[in-house]
Amino acid sequence: MSLFSRLSLFFSLLLIFLAPALVQAQAPGTMPKPTVTVVRVEEKEVGRQLQRVGRVQAVERIELKTRVEGFLEKRLFEEGGRVRKGELLFVIERAPYRIMLDKRRAELAGVEASYINASSSLKRVRELRKKGVASEATLDNAINEEATAEAALLQARANMEEAELDLSYTEIRSPIDGQISMSNFSVGNLVKPDSGTLATITSVDPIYVTVSVSEKNLLEVRRQGLHEEKKPFVARLQLSDGSIYGYTGEFEYLGTEVSQTTDTITVRATFPNPEGLLLPGQFAHVLVEEREKKKRLLIPQATVQQDRQGYFVLVVTDDNRVQQRRIEVAGAQGTQWIVASGLARGERIILEGLQKVRSGMEVNVVEQ
Repeated sequence: MSLFSRLSLFFSLLLIFLAPALVQAQAPGTMPKPTVTVVRVEEKEVGRQLQRVGRVQAVERIELKTRVEGFLEKRLFEEGGRVRKGELLFVIERAPYRIMLDKRRAELAGVEASYINASSSLKRVRELRKKGVASEATLDNAINEEATAEAALLQARANMEEAELDLSYTEIRSPIDGQISMSNFSVGNLVKPDSGTLATITSVDPIYVTVSVSEKNLLEVRRQGLHEEKKPFVARLQLSDGSIYGYTGEFEYLGTEVSQTTDTITVRATFPNPEGLLLPGQFAHVLVEEREKKKRLLIPQATVQQDRQGYFVLVVTDDNRVQQRRIEVAGAQGTQWIVASGLARGERIILEGLQKVRSGMEVNVVEQ
């Protein structure tokens, strides 16, 4: 027998003996167990959190308008800059109103002289009447002349006060501390009361953040007393870059009715804003957080799955088998869920490898 024939016979016999072992190795029951990464259920002292999208609003928003007509002489602020209460912002042509004030003062001086003369005449006529020298008609005429002069005096004083007021309106000052917008008019433009807004000032510190919260979520808040001196919840903000705003907010307003379209209530918190980081109109994630912390069970949000029946996790039992477990969550704490029921402290739940397993399977466990 040739060498080639002997080798062929040898490999044929080898395959016959190894075939049962190969078949057994490929049987489903002997497939390698999947490996999963697990984390343990933690217990920490935390406050529950509710996250909603809120909108930043100014506490005060003032539209500056002129009360008098005239040419705009000066604009004394930097557009977009900060202004202080009482700071001079616009000056409207003052000369016509100063001239009118001088005219009213002159008129007042003349009327005051006429009034003094009428009063003196009335006094003399009364003395003459007592002596029987002046007639009753003369006395009545003197009384009427004094009353007419007094009315003219009151009118002249009112005219002068009006002129003083008009002159003061030519200077437009900031009624609040805040940030001012662009000017809608340039120096030299004619402005008048119906010209519209010259510029807008919005307050920046403090600042409001409003958020709509479901009526169901607010039941406990109302029970604990939102309007009490020590409120049970505080507000925090997560900014667009993911960072947490450096100041906490205090809830000071709860809407008076539930929206019939969204079933929500408007809640408002006040935040310090000394650096002007928050601007009216911007959006921010509002974290409604309990002030008092309690011991609660925490698990990573990545371990939780959801279907029509609710939330569930995959637990690894002591014998390394997978078990589906229904849970109830009671809010969030950062990237973790607070577990209200369904788990116990120290239990192992699958964090990585969820797609490779199903309930009842035996797994290899790697603990994070």
